Amino acid sequence: MTTHLSLEPQQLYHTCDTEQFGFQTTADLDDLTEIIGQMRAMDALHFGAGIRHEGYNLFVLGPSGIGKHSMVRQFLEKKAKGEHERADWCYLNNFAQPHKPIALKLPSGRGAELRQRMQQLVDYLRTAIPALFESEEYRAKAGAIQEEFSKRQEQAFKELGEDAVKQEIVLLRTPDGFAFAPTRNHEVIPPGEYEKLPDEERKRVEAAIAGLQERLEKILRQVPQWRKERHERIKQLDRETTLSTVGHLMSELKEAYAELPEVLKYLDLVQQDMVDNVDDFRKQEESETIGGMTIVTRQSFHRYQVNVLVSNGKEAGAPIISEDNPTYSNLVGRVEHIAQLGALVTDFTLIKPGALHRANGGYLLLDVRKVLVQPFAWEALKRALQSREIRIESLGQMYSLISTVSLEPEPIPLDTKIVLFGDRLLYYLLQEYDPEFEELFKVAADFEERIERNADTHLLYARLISTLTRKEALLPFDRSAVARVIEHSARLAGDAERLSTHMRGVADLLREADYCAREAGRTVVQAADVQRSIDTQIRRQDRLRDRLYEAILRDTLMIATQGEVTGQINGLSVIELGNFAFAQPTRITATTRLGDGELVNIEREVKLSGAIHSKGVLILSSFLAARYARNQPLALSASLVFEQSYGLVEGDSASLAELCALLSNLANAPIKQSLAITGSVNQFGQAQAIGAVNEKIEGFFDICAARGLTGEQGVLIPAANVKHLMLRRDVVAAAEAGQFRIYAVENVDQAIAILTGLPSGEAGAGGEYPEGSVSRRVAARLAELSEISKSFARQSGKKPEAKKEPD
Repeated sequence: MTTHLSLEPQQLYHTCDTEQFGFQTTADLDDLTEIIGQMRAMDALHFGAGIRHEGYNLFVLGPSGIGKHSMVRQFLEKKAKGEHERADWCYLNNFAQPHKPIALKLPSGRGAELRQRMQQLVDYLRTAIPALFESEEYRAKAGAIQEEFSKRQEQAFKELGEDAVKQEIVLLRTPDGFAFAPTRNHEVIPPGEYEKLPDEERKRVEAAIAGLQERLEKILRQVPQWRKERHERIKQLDRETTLSTVGHLMSELKEAYAELPEVLKYLDLVQQDMVDNVDDFRKQEESETIGGMTIVTRQSFHRYQVNVLVSNGKEAGAPIISEDNPTYSNLVGRVEHIAQLGALVTDFTLIKPGALHRANGGYLLLDVRKVLVQPFAWEALKRALQSREIRIESLGQMYSLISTVSLEPEPIPLDTKIVLFGDRLLYYLLQEYDPEFEELFKVAADFEERIERNADTHLLYARLISTLTRKEALLPFDRSAVARVIEHSARLAGDAERLSTHMRGVADLLREADYCAREAGRTVVQAADVQRSIDTQIRRQDRLRDRLYEAILRDTLMIATQGEVTGQINGLSVIELGNFAFAQPTRITATTRLGDGELVNIEREVKLSGAIHSKGVLILSSFLAARYARNQPLALSASLVFEQSYGLVEGDSASLAELCALLSNLANAPIKQSLAITGSVNQFGQAQAIGAVNEKIEGFFDICAARGLTGEQGVLIPAANVKHLMLRRDVVAAAEAGQFRIYAVENVDQAIAILTGLPSGEAGAGGEYPEGSVSRRVAARLAELSEISKSFARQSGKKPEAKKEPD
């Protein structure tokens, strides 16, 4: 009665027919230019990259390794070629407010050109201006101005002296300044003789000296004004002299940038500053003694430099930038400092760009996890997108952590499409907990992990293999090798009707198969090389699996593969370690006794049961009550346990096994230990699909094969999992030889019939089950327990209460 449930060997492994391929090796195939099976994601990418409204940035979803980054970059590179030219961004000195540098946008390549021209201008003026001021022409003009003012001063003093002589008074120059003295016969009168002069004479002399003194003071008051005028004349001469050289050079520069008014404005400011500070060019070195040390400082002329923040040269199209280390400063830029005489100083030439600057006008590709783990980076990115400008701010200044003087660079307008890459979990967490996320990243490009498997995708996969072999300089793959890669891809997808899009895993397999073929001295990779690569991948990771199976084979872990036991069954769970998964056969036991309908999950009692597993156990109680105790109390207490399990038990893939063990105990029907079972069950007893079905079957097969195949061993799986089967060749070979069987069951009735060899039994019109069936035995046992419960109730004088089942 169970033969029709046993699967045929061809159902256990869906081969890839090599006859469908019209090529001999992948060298005969063209490169793959389209994206396989990602139409939804590519449509979203095309929309998100094309729409230019605020907030339409992209979030690319999907697990790592499926080639999201390379596919997105490939798409963007094609799109970026036809977009507007890149721009150069520079920071210039703000001559009015040096702590607020000015941002300047230039056409692509013009930034580096302006920097070079300004450097050449400064280098030329550093030698030209000193030489100009040493010229005979300048010296003659400066000497003439000096002589003019000297003559004016001397003339004033001469006229004063002559007037004094006329009044018999002489103007004397002393170390303390000017003085007047009376004379006689052009000789100064000594003080003694002066006292002997008549009073009238002395009064005349004093009055004359007073008048002359007043005129002298007036002249002395004019001397600083004359000096100032002389200084202004000299300065004006310096300006004219400087302008004669600088103005000519600036005119040439302005002609080169005539179409850029911002550059012309800047050049005017540079010219004015050079003229105003021409002494910096004349005296390019200054010495100062501090603490006994003579420090020589040289003029660097930094203020005339052009800090080219972003230079795109002559590259065409929009920039595409990937930032692998998205720290705060790597995103928005930073202002560096240098140590000078024990202090930290900075200027606009020490402003460094961030990824947002380099990607301005194009696309910035970021890993969202890396952005989130960097302090302040996520908030800085959102702030830039919301304000649509890149503002360079020092974190130390922002949070008042340091008192070093910093700069306030002018913000640069931001026109960048941000593309974030991340797992689905991060996307949905951000969408749930960050209210700004949905406003800034409105387009989700969700990449598929699997694609449909058919003849068309087989050929596309072959072309993909051909493309990868050429890109990686690998040996060509023949048809059998391509078919084996496709079959392995289906195994990675866990579905015989689907193929994995995990390109990293496929590429790794191709490289390793190439290595195996070269070691074997072949010029073409064959299926045997691919299989050897698969085997070695497993071998590198299967140490723990071998130790576990060794413990089972040495009876340290008790797993029976022969005989029959009541209330005991072989369940199958899966352990995942990184990219490697393997089955762990587990003994599940069930005991029943008189009770009030309680089903005890021992794992749950000791807090080793996950929520999903606990749910599966509660479903068993509902199934028993609904099928066997509709009109009577469920006078049963049962216990279920995973024997020799010392960790958390999660998932409901063992609920079908638990139900069969429970029914076996109630019916006193032994279960064949040569069989194992996996599957979930619902309240109606229907078997439901589970994951990792291939690993589970192979795990039990390995234990049976190590102990010796008898033809009685096998595994029961839900019928819904048949389409997922891609078993190892040795398992398929054993099934072909009739030494191992795979049973597909649709419900618990089919499962218990295979496990016990007894019919499950269907209820008749009167609700009675056939004689000798498992259900008849279960119903009889529950009726017996109910009668015993009623008997105890009568003896105690209490009416038994039916346990209320959940709605």
